[in-house]
Amino acid sequence: MRQLPEADRDAIRIAQGPQFPRWLEQITATGGCSHPVHLTGSTTVLDGTTGEILHHYDTRSEPGERLLIRCRNRRATICPACSRLHAGDTFHLVRAGLIGGKNVPATVRTRPRLFVTLTAPSFGPVHRTGEQCRPRRDRGTCDHGRSLGCGAVHDAADPLVGQPICPDCYDYTAHVLWHAHASKLWDRFVIDVRRRLATSAGIVQSRFAQHARLSFARVAEYQKRAAVHVHAVVRLDGPDGPADDPPAWGTADRLTDAVQTSARRVLVRTPYSPAVGELVLRWGSQIDARQLRADGDGPDDDAVAAYVAKYVTKGADETGAGTDHKLTTWADIDTAPVSGHVRALMRTCWRLGGLPEYAPLHLRTWAHTLGYRGHILTKSRAYSTTYAALRAERAHHVGHADILDTVTERNWRYVGSGHTPGAALIAAGVAEDLAASSEIARDEREVSR
Repeated sequence: MRQLPEADRDAIRIAQGPQFPRWLEQITATGGCSHPVHLTGSTTVLDGTTGEILHHYDTRSEPGERLLIRCRNRRATICPACSRLHAGDTFHLVRAGLIGGKNVPATVRTRPRLFVTLTAPSFGPVHRTGEQCRPRRDRGTCDHGRSLGCGAVHDAADPLVGQPICPDCYDYTAHVLWHAHASKLWDRFVIDVRRRLATSAGIVQSRFAQHARLSFARVAEYQKRAAVHVHAVVRLDGPDGPADDPPAWGTADRLTDAVQTSARRVLVRTPYSPAVGELVLRWGSQIDARQLRADGDGPDDDAVAAYVAKYVTKGADETGAGTDHKLTTWADIDTAPVSGHVRALMRTCWRLGGLPEYAPLHLRTWAHTLGYRGHILTKSRAYSTTYAALRAERAHHVGHADILDTVTERNWRYVGSGHTPGAALIAAGVAEDLAASSEIARDEREVSR
């Protein structure tokens, strides 16, 4: 008789346990999280005036004497359940800054708003989709004797797309250092947009904040060539933020001009290196700034929010531009499941990371993300709500909000994480069921509109 796999045997053992119903409730409460955090401890809620115990919870009555909570990992490759929740929160965060809601007034939809895409510059010719790789007479050959085009017509799924046509010509050093300075380049871009707006309106640059406020939410995405580019929603408000109308000079056209001008002019200089010199880093020539209109003439607000939310759950493993796990040795790079192009970028991070002038960039620490160490999603303070506020709102709806005029005493300790093979199997099934139910509910809402 053939023996059942270990995960199946473990799942049967768990299901036959006396506390299985309560354990399943916990798994369902985490949404089927793949790597839940295990806590032990207690929470006591006291009346703030009398000291009377209003509620007491202790894990001693729970299965295994522990409480399971979500890992909250945004990466779909690590935890599909938590990544879906994070994508949903991101959608509402971005959407609120576009059309209002979550304590943001609906009037933001009438403000000057842009959907901006900024790319990395070229670090060398790469294979492209369609006819773009076919050789032309004017392309010729590189210094290494290779043709600067190839005879193939690549589709989007072709693994050659994004790979250098001549790896020896490709500027891996500039690629890595551009990644390491991309966040600083964004910061200087935002500062310069404010300055351009002030200058075009005839006001002193240092007094821009007294007249208007620039708000944004941006997401970083890896292209096929393993270079980060940025998608951002940019909005112009009055000086007090979302509830304040912008000045009369604050138009969408003026904002568009400022964004395009700043994207072309800002730069960052790398620290001087005897081995590399000093590089001047800029945005790429492909700059897109589309106006978002309240009358619906242009990109749809919900589509923009969904587009941004889609990318926050993608890890480096999924995009093929690195790995989600940090590299601690040169040997880790040799064994990483990545393309030769990405491996070359990792090795460049490691080599440059050993130079004292680049020590502040922590390139070896971020070799797994090819030197990019910025957050996947960032936003300005006044753009909209926060992830913390969205989580608090969700907790309130499921009945975990603190009662007014109370004192809460908490005593918790971390005792582990993850699942046994059988628990992982059951959790994956719970996550799939919840995702299917959510999809059905979404379809029903669309039909009822």
